[in-house]
This record gives sequence, C-alpha cells and structure tokens, in this order.
Amino acid sequence: MTIQRFDVGTRLSEMAVHHGVCYLAGPVAADATMDIRGQTRQVLASIDALLARAGSDKSRILMCQIFLADLADFAGMNEVWEAWLPAGQAPPRATVLAQLAKPQWKVEMVVTAAV
Repeated sequence: MTIQRFDVGTRLSEMAVHHGVCYLAGPVAADATMDIRGQTRQVLASIDALLARAGSDKSRILMCQIFLADLADFAGMNEVWEAWLPAGQAPPRATVLAQLAKPQWKVEMVVTAAV
C-alpha cells in the first residue's frame, strides 16, 4: 500500500495517510495575533479541513498531542477543545509545555486519526 502525502513541501507534508491511518503535522494558527481561544479555533478548523481531505473527521481521532507555549493558556484551550469534540468521542491526549518555533504561536496540535 502506498503512502499518500498532502501539501508536500521541502521540509514537511501537512498530512500523510497510510494503511487507513491519517497523520497530521502540527497545525498552528494562521493569525498568531489571536488569543489562545482564537488560535485554538484556527488550529481545530485546520484539523477539520485536513481530516476531511483524507476522508476522515474529528470523531475518528486516535490520539492528539497538544503543545502549549504557556500553561496559563491550558484552561482557555480546553474550553475550545471541549466545545469542538463530539460527545463521547474524546481521544487519548497529552498536553505539554513547549517552546514553539515562532514566539507568537500559542498552541500546536499533532493528530493521528483513522480514515
């Protein structure tokens, strides 16, 4: 079975699909001037769009790793995350403090989902 890559760049692909599993790179906010709630909404919208392109959706997320630049943003990020999740479909998840590649980014999420 071949590996299908999406939005391939010189450094990374935004997503890869192999053997019925979809792997997303860590989407970040396009508008980094937003607060944590705004950036989280943007990241989740990006995840929705990528999963749709692969023929999947957020109810099929197998695992999510969340990277926060500031743990003070944990509650705000969780508020948006919990409103976005389908009831009864919360995936395994880890949230860690991380220095993100650009200082204005507040949140990055790495998702693995079934197709």
